[in-house]
Amino acid sequence: MAQTALTLKKNDGTAANWRTWLGIAPFLLFAVLFLFLPSLRLFTASFTDPDGNFTLNNIIQLFSEPFIVNAYKLSIQISAVTALGGGILGFLMAYAVTVGGLPRSLRSVLITFSGVASNFAGVPLAFAFVATIGRQGFITHILRDYFGLNIYDHGFNLYSFAGLSLVYMYFQFPLMVLIMAPALDGLKREWREAAENLGATTAQYWLRVAFPVLLPSILGAMILLFGNAFGAYATAYALTGGRIGIVTIQIGAQIRGDVLYNPGLGYAMAIGMVVIMAISLAGYSWLQAKTERWLR
Repeated sequence: MAQTALTLKKNDGTAANWRTWLGIAPFLLFAVLFLFLPSLRLFTASFTDPDGNFTLNNIIQLFSEPFIVNAYKLSIQISAVTALGGGILGFLMAYAVTVGGLPRSLRSVLITFSGVASNFAGVPLAFAFVATIGRQGFITHILRDYFGLNIYDHGFNLYSFAGLSLVYMYFQFPLMVLIMAPALDGLKREWREAAENLGATTAQYWLRVAFPVLLPSILGAMILLFGNAFGAYATAYALTGGRIGIVTIQIGAQIRGDVLYNPGLGYAMAIGMVVIMAISLAGYSWLQAKTERWLR
């Protein structure tokens, strides 16, 4: 009897394991088809020339061609600027609706807006900014006709580095809000009460207790914002028409361009992006693990 019971228990455990694996099978299939196989294709194709022959020249050009180096540099710059700006603005907004004393009803509005805005990108976002603050945009006309201010005569240009950074900020700071709101909610009330009992002011509590606890989460979120901007393509292309040569636009020019047609080089540049994104995600995961240790 004992042997029979043990066998049945073992069989039930095996069946449960198979059901568990069956549940995640769609995810595994999706990962293989849309992540691993494309990544393998990028890796193998980056070592081929336009004629399909093996070459290392594509990898060498990543470090030797000035336009490729400048493309990576420009993408890193715009990603860093928008990650920092979006991180600061998003943190302040998340603070205001969580522990800052604003009405609770505003939190639902902000979180809902952030969920929509963080995914609003590409051609619709570019068109929205062109229609709003482009040279013939709605706000541009109001400022010029009613206030005598032409922002384009004072150095502003939507189709420049600054303009593209402004557009990216639209989906950067909502993502920061979505990440930081739960982290701010995770601050334990006992920590503040203990600090106040020891005579700490509000500023001292935030400087010496709350901010050090939140710092890994803030830095991790900014790394995530960096990766979010670094991989953007459609928004920049639709807004500038390729005049700003960030790395994603240069990859598109190499793969489907008429003049700069070299798919192998485009794939090699994509591999470079994958490496940078992998480093960013590793840093984000490490910082999130440190944050969860305090907020669990």
